[in-house]
Amino acid sequence: MPNATATPGKTLLNPTDHILIMIDHQSQMSFATKSIDAINLRNNAALVANAAKEFKVATILTTVAEKTFSGPIFPEISSVFPEIKAIDRTSMNTWEDVNVINRVNQLNKTKIVLCGLWTGVCIVGPALSAIDQGFEVYVIADACGDVSEEAHERAMQRMIQIGAKPMTSLQYLLELQRDWARSQTYNQTVDTAIKFGGSYGLGLIYAHAMFDAKEGKS
Repeated sequence: MPNATATPGKTLLNPTDHILIMIDHQSQMSFATKSIDAINLRNNAALVANAAKEFKVATILTTVAEKTFSGPIFPEISSVFPEIKAIDRTSMNTWEDVNVINRVNQLNKTKIVLCGLWTGVCIVGPALSAIDQGFEVYVIADACGDVSEEAHERAMQRMIQIGAKPMTSLQYLLELQRDWARSQTYNQTVDTAIKFGGSYGLGLIYAHAMFDAKEGKS
C-alpha cells in the first residue's frame, strides 16, 4: 500500500530542472501554419517566454535561415530575452545542430521542454532525438503549430507514443508557480496570466477588482 506524502511528483516541472528550447517562431514559418491562428500562437509563445523569464528557466532560442529565408524570431519572444542571441541553423532538426547541442550540454539538465514551428518537423526531430539519448521531453502543444490540424495532431501522437509529455502554455506557467503562497513569484505569475491567459486572465482581473481576491489566501 503506497504512503501518501505532501510532495510533488518527480515528473512535474520546476524552474531549475529543465531547459526550454523555443524553435523557429518566425514569420515565414507562421505563414503556412494552419493548426492554430497566428494571434493565439503569438500569445501562447509570449506566455511561455514570460513564464520562463520570470522563473529564470534555462532557455535556448533557435531559428532556421533567419537572414536568408525565415525572418526574425517573434518580437514577443526576443523582447523578453534581449540578452539571448538566437542560434541560427541550417538543419531542420535542432538536435543535429552542434551549437545547440553544445549549449544543451553546458546547461546540464535532464529534462527538455520544446515548442515551435512546425510540430511535425521542427519539434518531432529534437523530441525523438532527445528521448533516444535519455532525456525526458515535454512539448507545449499550443505554442506549436503545423500546416494542418492533421499534421499537428499526428506529430503530437508520434511524440507521445515514445514518451514525450504534452502540456499547454498556461499549464507551463502554473506548474512552475504551483503554490500561490510562493510570494516571490506570485505577482509576476498573476500579471503574466492576466496578459496572456485568455479567459482565465479575465477571471483574475474580475476577482481582484471585485473582491480583492488572492489565490494565496486561505
